[in-house]
Formats: sequence, C-alpha cells, structure tokens
Amino acid sequence: MPSNAGTTRLVIVESPAKAKTISGYLGPGYVVEASFGHVRDLPRNAADVPAKYKGEPWARLGVDVDNGFHALYVVSADRKQQISKLVKLAKEVDEIFLATDEDREGEAIAWHLVETLKPKVPVKRMVFHEITKPAIQAAVANPREIDRDLVDAQEARRILDRLYGYEVSPVLWKKVMPKLSAGRVQSVATRIVVERERQRMAFRTAEYWDILATLAVANAGEGPRNFNATLVALNGDRIATGKDFEPTTGRVKPGAGVVHLDEGGARGLAARLEGRPFTVTRVEEKPYRRRPYAPFITSTLQQEAARKLRFSSQQTMRTAQRLYENGYITYMRTDSVNLSETAIAAARRQIVELYGERSVPPEPRRYTGKVKNAQEAHEAIRPAGDNFRTPGDVAKELSAEEFKLYELIWRRTIASQMTDAVGSSVSVRIRAVSSAQEEADFGATGKTITDPGFLRAYVESSDDENAEAEDAERRLPTLVKDQPLTADELAAQGHHTQPPSRYTEASLVKALEELGIGRPSTYASIMQTIQDRGYVFKRGQAMIPSFLAFAVIGLLERHYPRLVDYDFTASMENELDEIAGGDHAAVDFLTAFYFGSANGAGDRDIARSGGLKKLVTENLSEIDARSVNSIPLFTDDDGREVVVRVGRYGPYLQRAVPGEQPAPAAEGEEGGGQGDRAPIPEGLAPDELTPEKVHELFLGGGGERKLGDDPATGEPILLKSGRFGPYVASGERKSSLLRSQSPDSLTLDEALKLLSLPRLVGVAPDGVEVFANNGRYGPYVKRGDEFRSLDSEDKMFTVTLDEALALLAAPKTRQRRAAAPPLREMGVDPLTEKPLVIKDGRFGPYVTDGETNASLRRGQTPEALSIEEASEMLAEKRAKGPAPKKKAAAKKAPAKKATATKATAAKKTAAATKSTAAKNTTTAKATPAKKAPAKKAAPRKATTTAD
Repeated sequence: MPSNAGTTRLVIVESPAKAKTISGYLGPGYVVEASFGHVRDLPRNAADVPAKYKGEPWARLGVDVDNGFHALYVVSADRKQQISKLVKLAKEVDEIFLATDEDREGEAIAWHLVETLKPKVPVKRMVFHEITKPAIQAAVANPREIDRDLVDAQEARRILDRLYGYEVSPVLWKKVMPKLSAGRVQSVATRIVVERERQRMAFRTAEYWDILATLAVANAGEGPRNFNATLVALNGDRIATGKDFEPTTGRVKPGAGVVHLDEGGARGLAARLEGRPFTVTRVEEKPYRRRPYAPFITSTLQQEAARKLRFSSQQTMRTAQRLYENGYITYMRTDSVNLSETAIAAARRQIVELYGERSVPPEPRRYTGKVKNAQEAHEAIRPAGDNFRTPGDVAKELSAEEFKLYELIWRRTIASQMTDAVGSSVSVRIRAVSSAQEEADFGATGKTITDPGFLRAYVESSDDENAEAEDAERRLPTLVKDQPLTADELAAQGHHTQPPSRYTEASLVKALEELGIGRPSTYASIMQTIQDRGYVFKRGQAMIPSFLAFAVIGLLERHYPRLVDYDFTASMENELDEIAGGDHAAVDFLTAFYFGSANGAGDRDIARSGGLKKLVTENLSEIDARSVNSIPLFTDDDGREVVVRVGRYGPYLQRAVPGEQPAPAAEGEEGGGQGDRAPIPEGLAPDELTPEKVHELFLGGGGERKLGDDPATGEPILLKSGRFGPYVASGERKSSLLRSQSPDSLTLDEALKLLSLPRLVGVAPDGVEVFANNGRYGPYVKRGDEFRSLDSEDKMFTVTLDEALALLAAPKTRQRRAAAPPLREMGVDPLTEKPLVIKDGRFGPYVTDGETNASLRRGQTPEALSIEEASEMLAEKRAKGPAPKKKAAAKKAPAKKATATKATAAKKTAAATKSTAAKNTTTAKATPAKKAPAKKAAPRKATTTAD
C-alpha cells in the first residue's frame, strides 16, 4: 500500500518475524521495526530500581501503593539498545503506527512504547487479527487511538500479580523454603493438581464382577450374527458398576440398591445360565445426531493439540505464533468462537470443493461461546485469508510441527461449517432365567452412522484414552421383541474401580477455563510456571504435584484460604474485565484488594479483613512451620504415625509413636525430628506412598536396619540412610554403599568390607602408606597427595601394593577431546541467510550462526526449537550488542618493606638457607600483600521472582 507522497511511516511490531512478513505487504515509505515484545516492566529486583527511588518504602514492590498505585516502570536491560534504535527512527519519520497484538497485552505494549519513545509526531494504533496483505492494508487505512481501558486492565493485572506475589511469597520463604513463589493464578492451578492427588491418595479400590454374554441370532439377515451383551440386572435389581462405590472406602454407597457380585457369585451365575434360553425383551431405536464442534479458541486448541499431537501448551502456542506471524492463521490468543462472514464463506466454498454440496448446511453455522466475558468481536482461530489454503497447499512451506498444527486448525474450521453427523442408536434388553430360577437381564447398545457429515473432516479426541471415538460404529443384528437367542459363551468379568485421572496440561487448561480463571494469553505460561517452580512435574502427559506443592498449598489453604479460592480468583478476573470495559476503576479495585475498604468494594472477604497487606502480616506468627511442612500419610500396624516432611534437601519420610520424645536431628537436617527417617526417591508420586511402599523404603535403605555385629569389635553394624544416600555405620566408622550395591540385598560380609575402607594396601619403599578407597568420582589409590583411579570398585579390595605403585608411577594423562559435532543443523537463518546450528556448550545447548550465540531458554529443547525461534533469539542477542568487557584489575605497586635490623635480617637469612634444600622442588608461596582496611559490607540486595 503506497504511502502519501513524501510521508515516511514507522510501523512497530513485536517480533522480527512479524516485521519481515508485514514489511512485504507495505510499499515504499514504510519502515517496519520490532520492539522484541515488552519494552518496560516493573523492576525485577533491587538492582533494577533507579537510585532516586531506592530509599522509598514501596521500592521493593515497584508500586507506590500509597499514591494511587503508581507503577515504577524500567526499561529492560536487554531492550535498551533496541529502544535507542526506535527513538532514532521516531525522529526521522512523519507518523508512527503501533502494530502490536490486538489483545490487552498488545495494547499495553503500544502504550509503553509511546511512554518510552515520547514521539513528537502523530501516533496511531493499527489492529488486525491476521497477517495477510488485505488485512494489513485495511489496518493502515483504519487506525484508531490507544484504548486506555484495555491498558488500565492490563496494568491492574500486572500490579495485582506483583502485590500478590511479593506479599505472599515471603511467607513461603519464612515458613516453607527460600526462593519459593506464590502467584494469583499459579497457586490456584497448583491447588487443583494437589486436590486431585489428594483424591487419589484417599482412594480405595473396589472389585466388582459381571458377566459378558456372546449371543447368537438364528437365521440372521443383514448385519452380524453374533454380538456381546453385559449383565445389567438380577431379579430386578441393578448390577453394581464402578459409580456405585465410595471412592474413599471402596464400599457400596449406602442406599445404592444394587447387587454387588464377587468372583464366586459371577462364576456361579454364569454356570447356572449355561444352556438356558435367552429372549429379547425390549428394543428401542432412536435417531442419532451430532452437531459439529465450534472453531478453536486458545484453550480448546491447546487441549486438542495435547491430545492429538502430544504438544505441550508452550509448544502449541510457540508453533501457533509462528503460523500467525507468517500469515497462515488468525490471531491465536482468543476466547471467541465467532467467525467472520468472509471466513464462513471461504469455509463453505472449500467444503463444496472437497466434500460436495450435500456436506454444506442450508444456512451458515454461528456459534456462541461459553467462556465468561469472551471477546466476541474477535475471531476464533482459523486459517488466514479469504480463501483457505489446504494442508496440501502449504505442506512444503511449513516445518513438521507447524504443518500438524495448521492441519488441525484447518480441519476444525472446515468441520464447524459442515452438516451434522446422523444415524441411529439401538438399545436392547435380553433376559434369561437360570437353573435356580434367577432372572438375569443383559443389555447391549449399537450405533450406526448413515451420514458422517462433519466427521469426515474432524473427530474430537477425549481425555479418556479408553473412550470410544465419535465416528466409531457398533453394529447389532436386526432384533425384535420376543426373539430367541442362544449364548455361545458366558464369561465372568472382574473389574476394579479406578482413582480419578491425573490432570494433563489439556485437562488442567479446561478446568481453569471452566472455573473462569486465567485468560487465553496466560494458560501456557501458567502450565510452564508451575513446572519451573518445582510444584508440578510431568510423567508422560500426567501432571503430578510435588510434596513441596502439598506444603505450599496446605499453608495457603489453612491460613489464607481466600487467596486460593476458585470463586475469588474468578471474581478478580471478572473485575479486570469490567476495567477493560470501562465499567470499573482500576485504583478502586486495587485499593480494596490491598488495603480493604469501608464499603467492601472488590472482594468482600478480602476487603473486610483489611486487605492483603494486613492479611499476610498479622497472622504470620500463628503459622507453625513444622506443621505446614508435614503431610500425614497413615498410622502403621505398630501404631507409628507416618508423615512426609518437606526438608531443605528434599522430602523424606518420618515415623514415630505419638508422644515419643524428639530424637536428635541427623546431620544436615532440621532439628526436633522424631523417629526414624527414609528419603523419598526423586520422581515418586505422592499417591504411590502406600503402606507397602513406605515399608519398603524404610527397610530398603531408608530407615535404620541392623545387619549384624562386627566380629572384631562386637558393635552392631547398621544400614542407614543419609542426605547422600544409604550407608553402613558401626561405632565411629561409616561408609557409603557402592554404586553396584542395593540396600535390599546388602549382606553383613559386604558391609564389613565397606567399613574396611579406606584400606591400607601397604607401605611404599619411601615409608609413605598407600591406601585404596572410594570417592566422589569412583574408586582410587592414594599415596600422599598422589591419586590414581581404579577401573572397578572390586579393585579397592584386591589391588596389591605393586599394582598400586605401578599406577601411581604412571604419568597422569589427559586425552584431548575432538570437537563435538553439532547437536542439530537447522538450516539457513531467514534474516541473515547464515547457516544455523545448535551446539552443546559448557552451560548447555546454544544456537549459533558462527558469529552470535544464544543459549536455549528453559523449556526449549534442541529437537523442538524452530528456525524462526532460533532466528529471533539471535536477533535479540545482536540487538543487545557485545557484552561489556570486564576492566582489568589495576596492578598494585609493590609494598614497601620496612628496614629490618641486622639481627632480624641475619635470622631470616639463616632460616631461608636451612629450608632451601627441602623446598628445591616446591614453588615458593608469594608473600601476601598487606591487606587494606576492610570496607563495611553493603546491605544485601533483595531479589525476588515472585510474580
């Protein structure tokens, strides 16, 4: 689109990839430059606070809570060079267009750019939901002003999260562990995962049985001859299924009115039904109709990408970001299921081309979202443009993961405008009377799809991996009432009730969305944050809470329940939405939350309690750290209470009889401990700490176990567990187990050999003793200060003096390693056209173009990193410029020596002469320079990552 004659416009976007795409759609007279995301933020730590504010009481927060919650924003250190570039460009143009993303975050970035650049030329806000040429040209032609309501909402959210994190996190530091963090949404998300694990820990399985009958139809016409039916009732009473049992006791729920068959009862009934006639007692046929799913919003895209593609939330959003910035899909952070008229028309045209006229309904489909306060003016996630490109059209242009995600979005969009899937469902009841005159009712269901409709394009997955797919058919023979059947087989089947499934990222996002917590732009970061903080870890797709999460959530639930209340957190989201709509003042909202208010504005409980500040300071002394860090498990058969303690070196088990006097604390552990202890292996899920597992941990290297008595000293030899793993001890002697040894199978003889270490191998000819021992880096022999490694642990007990001396006499060799090959060759950088590779460095993997290096960020892997991400990381690194070189320390002038007396000089000369022979092979130590007076220590800078 040509600019006005002689007019130069600066268009500022967020990323270099986006800048490159947009610049291709704008004509001469436009300069497109990236801001690299946020340009300003609240100070991350005390070092970021400008000197003139360091003495302010609110500087720690970065928010002046006493003056209208004025935020102190600082330009990020890694953005200063780019800001300088933008300031310079802003002085050279006639107009500025801020083309940041269309959500609140993008609106806030646009506002921060204005505040930072302070331009003297007109500034306009340009908004688009897809990066295509028509969309960009329309955005330039129809700019608007910055929406201050959206900015206020984003700023209020940022301040709210800072106040929550910076006030609540120190409580965790004092009562649980240093460097922990709390967050308005992350803590609630963690609580959801912890609550599910508690349910699994309290769960008691139940066994129940039924009978599966394989029935046959005589003279079957169309359809199958055989089908399966399951026992559903006996003498009119329903047969118990999994839903009829209490999850915490494993017993049938009171008043359930069901028949609970055990194995004997099921097998006996099956035997009594052998050879008996079966008769159809009821046939019900109903039409089946299934409407298509709505187009993707952020949460449903993350859910389906996790189910179908096994993508994490972060991976999904990174991939979607690349597809958006390169013009393949519309904006990917949205909670609206709405499609524009042009998108609906494009989908309907493509359906006709690919599936025929019959697959298009007479009227376009329009969807209503279920998400609270959804931005319906926005669009759902769909292929970009007025004519959708099929996956085949773009296959050669996209990476493997981009193609998979694009195809998913394309299929969902197309399916949303197709006809319903239709067919019929059949429910059948069959009865047989046993030889003991018991009436046994069996049930079977069938489904036939006559027109798959939208299912030809897309079938949604389920979080339940055992669930039947919606396009699956179950065909039954044609059956009528009173029709006789024969049983080919009657098999008794046993079942066990299952604990509730753990959350996956997909189902946790769904739970947060249903509760009204979080927003499209935050889901992925929430998933990543709770894992980075150590509150949740993943096993496959399942999200498992750590015991640290149990301690943190237990503290918050007991002492600050409102802060992790689901309704309260959702109500804050609603109030932020009201601020965005101009219906609520941000200052009033923040005042009520932080200080409380007389009229209870904002959340009533927090406001009446005096606000967050009072809440976290008044009750601090009431929090018992030992209680918070103790998670009760059960009382064992000997009456000992078994608990998990969250210690500074990780969680461990402890058991003791109630009322038992505290035992002395083990070295490196917290004081006041009771009973014996056992470490909990890393990666063990809380619900796996069953009584059997706990017993195994205490006996297998966790607790104290006597192996026997030392025949030489008579002292007991004990197997114990310490901070660094299992070890044996007898009197003052201790020795760690070898890598090849297991606590479960350790014998007394093996323990005695361990306690013989360090083993005296012999005495060298010069009188120096030679020892064999086990160390941090494995087995070795030692003579004085000389060490040599042994090639096996067994050698410690068998190496002879001659062998040891030969090893010690051999020179130490260090083989020079050849340069390691790159971890991955990525291809050509789209910005610089230089080849990119990922290498393994001293501090982990990094991407390089041969001149600039950028370390991979947390959560990024060499396999998953895309070339666009790598290009952007290197562009950011280049924008920062070279790291400042450290100044070389100034050489100190040699200290002047005071003139010594002749007597003193003579003594020193004699002493030096006497020691020369002994030191002729040793490098003399330098005389230390005279120390300068010690400076008074600077106050320690407060650092935090609580947001």
